[in-house]
Amino acid sequence: MTPIVKSILDKYEGTSPAVKANLARILMHGKLGGTGKLVILPVDQGFEHGPARSFAINPPAYDPHYHYHMAIDAGLSAYAAPLGALEAGSETFAGQIPTILKLNSSNSWATSITQAQTGSVEDALRLGCAAIGFTIYPGSDGIFQSIEQIRALREEAAAAGLATVIWSYPRGGDLSKDGELALDVGAYAAHMAALLGAHIIKVKLPSNHIEQKEAQKSYEGTDWSNQADRVKHVVQSSFAGRRIVVFSGGAAKGADAVYQDARDILAGGGYGSIIGRNTFQRSREDALAMLAKLIAIYKGEE
Repeated sequence: MTPIVKSILDKYEGTSPAVKANLARILMHGKLGGTGKLVILPVDQGFEHGPARSFAINPPAYDPHYHYHMAIDAGLSAYAAPLGALEAGSETFAGQIPTILKLNSSNSWATSITQAQTGSVEDALRLGCAAIGFTIYPGSDGIFQSIEQIRALREEAAAAGLATVIWSYPRGGDLSKDGELALDVGAYAAHMAALLGAHIIKVKLPSNHIEQKEAQKSYEGTDWSNQADRVKHVVQSSFAGRRIVVFSGGAAKGADAVYQDARDILAGGGYGSIIGRNTFQRSREDALAMLAKLIAIYKGEE
């Protein structure tokens, strides 16, 4: 274990050695192992958006083995997916990359902002995962039920020695569409995930919009036009950097924009990227080149 990783784990007081060991599995794996930075491949978009919208642009990506190979060959920190996708390659790729079992999912036809539980802590243990993953939607009508659900799942996971990753995506309620990516809302969402006991927090990169009227005074007098400064504030809101915060790659975008996001995450003290569509919707060759570039950015080697 490197001094950087040890210093990160030391911030997780009250956390069992077993959970810290699984966090270390992720932090020490792949080409960023030991640096304190992470690049994670999440592939739950088939559940959320449908297979054609997710994979038709790059048909080999219909096969779950494609994503295992991608994450392993790119030297990524971990691979996150729902139950069926992990099961489909769990024996072939056992021990080759830390995995995160995404325990809840939704679909594009749902009329309410909620997710159903689609896996269990027992499944994660059976598949040899390092962590469970769970999405919450702060602002939605179902948020309090989700909070109670992740409280119980996190407790069960911790007892089994597994880390917990929380996807915290604000939407619903009085939030406008712009408000879903607002700086104050994103920082609030990250803070909620930290308060819920997340070991790794996944949020979207925030805009410079301030949504909540009650919060506007707190943000006055600072220029929030620099994305790195916005990242820094989200990290600050996650127990002053005592929790690992990774940022979503978001919707498909040009390669230069993906690289600039990574530079801003690095400059703002973020811990890395969790990037799906912007890689697997490209050809394998282009995706591997992009992931290699991201790793170089986080290593400070570009």
